[in-house]
Amino acid sequence: MLDDRARTLLKTLIERYIAEGQPVGSRALSRYSGLDLSPATVRNVMADLEEIGLLASPHTSAGRVPTARGYRFFVDSLLTVQPLAKEKLEAIEGQLVPSDPRQLISNASHLLSELTHFAGIVLAPRRLAPKIRQIEFVSLSDRRVLLILVTSDGDVQNRLLFPARAYTSAELVVATNYLNQHFVGQDFEQIRCRVHDELEALRGDLQVLMQAALAAGDEAMKAPADRYVISGESNLLDVEEFASNMKRLRELFDLFEQRTALMQLLDLSRRAEGVQIFIGGESGLAPLDECSVITAPYEVDGQVVGSVGVIGPTRMAYERIIPIVDITARLLSSALTYQARC
Repeated sequence: MLDDRARTLLKTLIERYIAEGQPVGSRALSRYSGLDLSPATVRNVMADLEEIGLLASPHTSAGRVPTARGYRFFVDSLLTVQPLAKEKLEAIEGQLVPSDPRQLISNASHLLSELTHFAGIVLAPRRLAPKIRQIEFVSLSDRRVLLILVTSDGDVQNRLLFPARAYTSAELVVATNYLNQHFVGQDFEQIRCRVHDELEALRGDLQVLMQAALAAGDEAMKAPADRYVISGESNLLDVEEFASNMKRLRELFDLFEQRTALMQLLDLSRRAEGVQIFIGGESGLAPLDECSVITAPYEVDGQVVGSVGVIGPTRMAYERIIPIVDITARLLSSALTYQARC
């Protein structure tokens, strides 16, 4: 537990360090804190904060800098998040209007990068549950039927079927009309539940054709997709802490290329509620030991399907970046939900 004096000094020191990037000395801290304390008293408090692991003293300076533990205490107990500026809110709203889901995800990643000047990242859904827009069966010969399945996200699946018996064109028209009448507008999971209950009531020819349509739907759901979209990696070259450590930069860019470990971190945040902040070693990924990752999940129709985030140095303006990530996730949820319902 820190007393009010120690909390004020710690908050002031971290804010000064984030703003200036230089170790903060006792004289500067005494001047900016608004407390009527002598530099000697401030030095004693700073020494106490260093002893409990919230501050560190670089070898080249008499000033102090926050540790990862200090940032964590700052974020959890001292931070006052700023409302998002009107122009930034409008910029996000303007870019995240309902459109193709893949384009929305790409736009969100670019926006996060542009607004924070760090790397913006979006974990794409494993697959947005597409709804059936159209089903059609076309006779190619006595024993070959072409299934055409169009989903709400514009995906077209063509499957060649080899039924056990021949179907006339008239029979396929009847099957097409029945399935479009009863199942268009539902996603594959909803259809599967209904078919499980209703399969016995369907005529034998419709059973076979419905099962074929579901099989094609499963293929559509399993179609490979980019696991995440990342933008603005080059912004990290301008971060002072990274620019002087090429080894760390190479490790960081290798992490972006490998994808698997970073995807696991983003998937973890997808399962959490609200904004998540991983500071330094909290991510469990060595290349991110000097980074912070701020993430938030996004939804489609109330179901969490992915997450958005920003990767930058631990010395970042948390009070400014947290609302950017939060609002981006909320607006992406709204746009994708609207698109899914169209």
